[in-house]
Formats: sequence, structure tokens, C-alpha cells
Amino acid sequence: MSNPLVSVIMNCHNGAQYLREAIDSVVAQTYPNWEIVFWDNQSTDDSAEIFKSYQGPQFRYFLAPEYTALGEARNLAIQQSRGELVAFLDCDDLWLSRKLEKQVPLFQKGPVGIVICDTIFFNNKKDIRQLYKRKKPPTGFVFKELLGAYFISMETPIIRRSALSDLDHWFDPRFEMIEEYDFFVRLGLKWEVAYVDEVLAKWRVHSSSWTWSKSELFPVETRLFLDKMNNLIPDFKFQYVEEFSAVRLKIALQEAIISWRMGNPKRAREILKPFRRENLFAGLITSWSWLPFKTFDFVNRMRVGLVS
Repeated sequence: MSNPLVSVIMNCHNGAQYLREAIDSVVAQTYPNWEIVFWDNQSTDDSAEIFKSYQGPQFRYFLAPEYTALGEARNLAIQQSRGELVAFLDCDDLWLSRKLEKQVPLFQKGPVGIVICDTIFFNNKKDIRQLYKRKKPPTGFVFKELLGAYFISMETPIIRRSALSDLDHWFDPRFEMIEEYDFFVRLGLKWEVAYVDEVLAKWRVHSSSWTWSKSELFPVETRLFLDKMNNLIPDFKFQYVEEFSAVRLKIALQEAIISWRMGNPKRAREILKPFRRENLFAGLITSWSWLPFKTFDFVNRMRVGLVS
């Protein structure tokens, strides 16, 4: 693997607004051995024309026969990829020019299946925050950490293809909100995570992002994920008591926020009652729930950069 091919998976559904900027960030890589697998998920804008304006065998265009959810689209794109390493770049995110150069060599070190880097969350006006500036991510065999306190941002990882081969499935098509979490947690069962302590990518924050527009799916899908892990790992909830509890807390927080948003703050407080003494954020949400939800929503959107 001295100079392995890196397949860059770009899934696109009407992503023309930022697409050229994303592609250019791959073209600018100092590491030369890459291909872009562009999966056009039935776009109706100028996405196809923009991608096809780039010439060369490393630019590979595929039109989906029908629209699918993102997880299934990624699975289909991976099937078309040829690289020993696989990476993902959404059409609204960016890579810095030395990303591949810096990350690829770490696959020479032991059973490394995933290599990540630091990243910056930004909007159209400014950089908002650096993901790992205050606390570096754990490395090595970090299944527990991924399970209980997931820390991977999708524009950063590169994955060894043989690690993908170890999975009986890649992205679970049942998930639309947590497909990345499920995918990397399962990879973390057998493979190490390595980290380059440099900002080498940027994740664009905007209100049309799926992350912000479909948050009500999170608790439903996360419960399904826990059932899945119970079937995958014998005595899962007893082997990973702390992590299981952390995931249950996240479900409760999301369900409480959804109830509050739907006009039922009393229900939100009932959901959080078992957690509010042991968890600071649960206690804060309980206190804030006496205020109008729009106040919390505005502050939260301002925190993540959706409001200037």
C-alpha cells in the first residue's frame, strides 16, 4: 500500500450549489492517486453537468436508476469503487489539499481500518468551531468510545477496503439519520482508528442539511440500533453497561426536545426525570422547558452556526 488508490465517494442529489468547490478540493490534493465515484441520485439541477465538465479517467459518473436514501446510495457507490482505500466527501463539504497525503501513510501501522483528521465546521460567512481543538479523539480499538460518545465527522475518515469486507452489510438502509454512526461503530469492533492531528477538512453547516431537517428520526432509529447490537453481540447491554446507558440518555434527550418542540413541555420533563440528577444537560433542558421552545431553538441554532 505504498501508493494505494483512494476512491472518493460523492453522493449527490441536487447538490449543484456547492459541488464545484467540493470537487476542486479533491483535484487540489497533493496525493495524486485518487478517483471520484460520483453517484448522481436522480438530481434535477445542474449537478451532472458540473461533474461532467471535469475530464479524465479519475472522474467516474454514475446515474442512479432510481432515487434512494443516502445510506443505500453510498452502498451502491461503494460497489462501483476500485480503490484499496475509500473516503467520503459530500457535495457541500471540503478537503484541504494535503488531506490524503497526510492520512494515507497511517494505514501502514498495524490493524488500522479507519484514519480520521481534525475538521472545521463552517457556514457561508465564517468558521464556527474546530472539532478536536479542545479534546483529541481516542485512537486504537475504540469500539466503546464510538458506541457511547460517537466522534467521527463524515468528511474526515478514510477506510481500508478490507475492513469493509469484514462487514456483512455497509450502510443500513433502514437508517436515514444514524447510518454513519451504525456503520462506524460496527467497523470499530475489529479495526483500529488512527488520527492525524491537523485540520484537513471542513464541514458546511446549513439549514437544509439532513442532520437538521430530520432530527425526529434520531430516537426511533437509535432504539432500532440498540436492538441490532443486542442481536450482534451476546449480552451486549451487560458487556457495555456505561455505553448502553449513554445511548439511552441521548434517546431521552432527543425525545424530550421533540416533545417540547411539539408543544408538550410537560411530557419533555417526564421523559428526563430519571436522568436530570445524573446528567447536567438533562437538568438544563428540564429547566429551559418552562420557556418557549423557540427561545431554545434560536440559541441552539446560533450555537451551531445556523443563525448569525
